Amino acid sequence: MKEFFKWFSDNPELSNKPWLILGKGPSFAKYNQFNLNDYHLLSLNHVVREMPVKMAHIIDLDVFEDCAEAILNNAEYLIMPWFPHINNRARNRTLSEHCNKHSTLQQLSNSGRLISYNLSSAVTHHPGWPVVHVKYFSAEAALGLLTGAGVKKIRSLGIDGGNQYSNDFSDLKDKTLLANNRNTFDEQFQEIARIIFKTGVDFSPLDLPSPIRVFVATTEDQMLSTKVLEYSIKKNSSMSVEVIPLHTTGIEIPLPDKLENRPRTPFSFQRFLIPQLNQYQGRAIYLDSDMQVFHDIKKLWSLPFDGADILAVGEPKETGRKPQFSVMLLNCESLGWDISNIVNNLNEGQLNYETLMYEMGVAKNIKAKIDPAWNSLERYEKGLTSLIHYTDMNTQPWVSKEHPLGYLWFRDLFEAIDAGFITEDYIQNHLKLGYVRPSLGYQVTHKIEDPLLLPGKARQLDKNYKAPFTRLHKHQGSPWIGKHHYLRKFGRRLYKNAFMAGLINLALGLIKFTRRLIRYVRFQ
Repeated sequence: MKEFFKWFSDNPELSNKPWLILGKGPSFAKYNQFNLNDYHLLSLNHVVREMPVKMAHIIDLDVFEDCAEAILNNAEYLIMPWFPHINNRARNRTLSEHCNKHSTLQQLSNSGRLISYNLSSAVTHHPGWPVVHVKYFSAEAALGLLTGAGVKKIRSLGIDGGNQYSNDFSDLKDKTLLANNRNTFDEQFQEIARIIFKTGVDFSPLDLPSPIRVFVATTEDQMLSTKVLEYSIKKNSSMSVEVIPLHTTGIEIPLPDKLENRPRTPFSFQRFLIPQLNQYQGRAIYLDSDMQVFHDIKKLWSLPFDGADILAVGEPKETGRKPQFSVMLLNCESLGWDISNIVNNLNEGQLNYETLMYEMGVAKNIKAKIDPAWNSLERYEKGLTSLIHYTDMNTQPWVSKEHPLGYLWFRDLFEAIDAGFITEDYIQNHLKLGYVRPSLGYQVTHKIEDPLLLPGKARQLDKNYKAPFTRLHKHQGSPWIGKHHYLRKFGRRLYKNAFMAGLINLALGLIKFTRRLIRYVRFQ
């Protein structure tokens, strides 16, 4: 019996092409739209019955029995765990023992076509063999096998979310569909994202452009928040992602003549560089740097344009805010933006700041099709929020201790440090340059997730701190639809502050009363 990783390394021809993993999901039906000869093919479970493949990967013995004849005819090699599953559960009989009872397995083994490996679901493992992790579905194991063998580029078809098979497998719907009692195939994406992040493999569905390209408006003093954003994107993404900080592109942005038309921040106009940077081809995602992602950004990347130049997030009317266009999916082929031309139009009066930034007047067809969960302004609901936007510069977690959701941002920061994605030297440099509040260093050193729990001596470190944004020039524009909306927000903030102050005073009063009561009881 050959062990997978040793066998793979002994056969260099297995690395001369990218690999394509084929599952039973709806996108499998697209396979005839692509030249499959460009890939080595790895089939999952019953897919082997549909076409010749280099490797058939099967975890369950009952699936093998269903496909035994197809495996003999269509698969060059069969890959199975050392302890195969039966009825979706790992058992204690080895693959070698099963060979003694299954003539087809024995035939494959005798001809050198049966390859095995240790799967994490087994109680025990073959001594000396690496263990491949699986949590939900077999696609995770297949991806783990290929990446563990050093494969750098992998594509997929039929590894989809939801709860459907391709029509090619309609006969299996009542037999194997989610037979492991999972609710949805979406659950596999969490593990796929983990493998991509850990290995750096170039992985994506074959029917989507890859990698996802995310352009982030930022400056050097915002790079720690940009790195946390990048980490939050990549740890959740089930396909490869490239994150590009826009201030590093080397393209100079001219300033408009009139002060009221000038960008509010050094990065406000950076978004207009994206089509040029993307060679006016394909799609691109735009984000601000003061954000944090909680869901798979592939959901945003794969949205259809349906004739639009831009997909944006619709801002609910009740918030009173003008559209921000801070989360966008751009169709770079239809956006001929040139930043010099845009600034010239501002100077000549064909545009003003309001129409440019709040109406995106340089695009012809804008559709607000992105779920508002992808631009949640200072709000978070577990399981529902896809992206938090820390819009209030005064309370952003890296410059303020007071943000009530700061613990979420620091949770990802600590994870990024533990993963080696962000170094403590990088943080120390930002502290030295004054890009982040001094107490952040104490918080990182002592692993205090919630900044609201910082002790007094740490809070005192920020006494004279001024965040970089305080150096920005004042701007006459307003992000609010009308003055009444701003006044309503201002009133809510005053009420909230007064309410919190009242609660604090009440709590202090109760503490004083309790202390007095204790003293009274002691002296009675």
